[in-house]
Amino acid sequence: MSHREFALRDVYLARQRIMSLAQRTPIIEAPRLSEGGKTKVVLKLENLQTTGSFKIRGATNKILSLSEKERSRGVVTSSSGNHGRAVSYVAGRLGIQATICIPDTVPDNKRKAIRQLGAELLVAGATYDEASDTAARLREERGLTMIHPFDDPFVIAGQGTIGLELLEDFPEIDTVLVPLSGGGLMAGIAFALKSANPMLRTIGITMDRGPAMVESLRAGKVVEIVEEPTLADALAGGLGGENIFTFEMIRTYVDDTILVSEEEIAAAMIFALEEHRLVVEGGGAVGIAALMSEKVRELGKNVAVVLSGSNVDIPILLEAAQNHHF
Repeated sequence: MSHREFALRDVYLARQRIMSLAQRTPIIEAPRLSEGGKTKVVLKLENLQTTGSFKIRGATNKILSLSEKERSRGVVTSSSGNHGRAVSYVAGRLGIQATICIPDTVPDNKRKAIRQLGAELLVAGATYDEASDTAARLREERGLTMIHPFDDPFVIAGQGTIGLELLEDFPEIDTVLVPLSGGGLMAGIAFALKSANPMLRTIGITMDRGPAMVESLRAGKVVEIVEEPTLADALAGGLGGENIFTFEMIRTYVDDTILVSEEEIAAAMIFALEEHRLVVEGGGAVGIAALMSEKVRELGKNVAVVLSGSNVDIPILLEAAQNHHF
């Protein structure tokens, strides 16, 4: 299956499949981000999702698509935290053994959550790419099924269900801001929205420290990047040398990309906390950061910002709060 064979039907099938485990999340208005009333901005609250991030959508869709034989052998994945937590949760609910490979950079709160859900947790290398290599080796050695964090049509379709919800709850939407990392979330949402309205503007936001997808887009091919410490740890990591789906889908369906700084991410996290009483991790707050820093070049009149997760280590959030005053 190539990305050109991916169909809106796949996203609707995903929605039906994941209903029992993933929530439909609300949207709320964000008046202070609305340019003095010229623009209506809504926040899509995936930070309130089961397991604290959007990742449960794709993980559920993929795991529920497996055969009984595949389920009995167990599943494996690599993760910067949120995907591993989602896979652990879904596998636990379905009685499937899960092995999660993470890099050393994953915060303690995300490690603890994965262990509590009963998965085998392996700290496998200094970078996400090293953890990914370990997961691939274990797949071969143990006969496990890989639940890829982003480059899988079932995972992409699962994340695309967010796009369906946005179309139903905010049908006038003309612009969407989505956190961008490996591209599963951005590809799924952009595909669903562009299928309904090809003129709808899709913008991917990521940190300026090691932005793998953005560097790859600039190069016109998947490139390796040096991972750097970042508040947006959920967005860290490379695309993998064998990327089949997300790179081409991002090139096809995404209109623009924006980079935000650590300072801007921290300010966005605190804005969400102070203005909306929402806990949003760094990777989930990048869309707010792009609006607050006025980096979006063409902003429509009806803008949705996806807040992708809430799984921030509390000391990190407190430190950010101490350093920012509004």
